[in-house]
Amino acid sequence: MSDPSDPETAVYKVAIKASIETVWNALVKTDDVLPFFFGAVCRTPAGLTPGAPMAMQTKDGKFTSVVGKVLEFSPPHRYSHTLKFTNLDDAPVTVIYDLKETEDGVEFSLTTIGAVPGSKTQASMAQGGPYIVNTLRRIIENGGPGIGGSLMLMLFGLMAPFTPKVCRSENWPFDRIEKL
Repeated sequence: MSDPSDPETAVYKVAIKASIETVWNALVKTDDVLPFFFGAVCRTPAGLTPGAPMAMQTKDGKFTSVVGKVLEFSPPHRYSHTLKFTNLDDAPVTVIYDLKETEDGVEFSLTTIGAVPGSKTQASMAQGGPYIVNTLRRIIENGGPGIGGSLMLMLFGLMAPFTPKVCRSENWPFDRIEKL
């Protein structure tokens, strides 16, 4: 769902039948597996505070798929950070998560800004954005990621031995992430 007038911005939205606190708490968990983030664990040395580096890592901490810095943390309505895929040479983009209370629960939106049209980062976000918002909804409303989400997580587990060496966590210490 990109904006044709701004090809570097894409927005993915979903309605979630839950309280804003429930959605927020699921979104900003650290040090726990997040199925809606492809089974990654969000790790940060200083908490999710503006300026803090963060890394999305495998449960065992061996590989890092995404790195970035927290830009904004305004509970329970907005969280934003930069995002760089560790296996790509593309420049970081900005990701914004907005939560808005509605009569039936929460409107959750994920916005990406700055992905160069035609880049691998844009393609990855175009595939990942819908998965993230829909899997978060399924987890909160149904207690699990659903069959498709479970299959995706299983596939990621099977592919772990083939993860590029550049994604090893030892290559992405927090002091390096801070300089991005």
